[in-house]
Amino acid sequence: MIITMTSISLDGCMEGPDHDIGWHHVDDEMHEHFNEELAKMSRFVDGRRNHETMLEAWPHTDEHPEWPRPMHDFGRIWRAMPKIVYSRTLETTEWNTEVRREIDPDEVRAWPGDSMVGGAQLVGSFFEHDLIDEVRLYLNPVAIGAGTPFFKKPIALALKSTRAFGNGVVELIYGRP
Repeated sequence: MIITMTSISLDGCMEGPDHDIGWHHVDDEMHEHFNEELAKMSRFVDGRRNHETMLEAWPHTDEHPEWPRPMHDFGRIWRAMPKIVYSRTLETTEWNTEVRREIDPDEVRAWPGDSMVGGAQLVGSFFEHDLIDEVRLYLNPVAIGAGTPFFKKPIALALKSTRAFGNGVVELIYGRP
């Protein structure tokens, strides 16, 4: 199954102007939930910009003993997880990552296990190829007024489940109808 997980604002944005995500409500409860869900994946799949953002923090959690335990736990999950990054400019990368240039829908459909796809551009491309099986939205209790919308065009989805977190975030899980 191909899954995408993203935090969104009440007005449907996944990031604010200049790629700001400072409004995301992520506390220990949320991190523990993400860790539990992401540890089940067979691979992480990202676009270049999202992958480079991940490289800024997760290989280096051991250098930050002041960070909460769930962040250290995710660092271990991220470092060990096989990763694919789609990029036309990266030549190589590290941390158990393969670089791919183009999406091959047949190859993606043949991947074993569950894959988590992240990055605004890449998720949009996966939607274009009808490759996303499940959408997990983390609706944050904030409207940001401008930014990068998660959905670029109408996509029919069917609600599978909901969950409210103590910090006001609501998880909405959708499948394809």
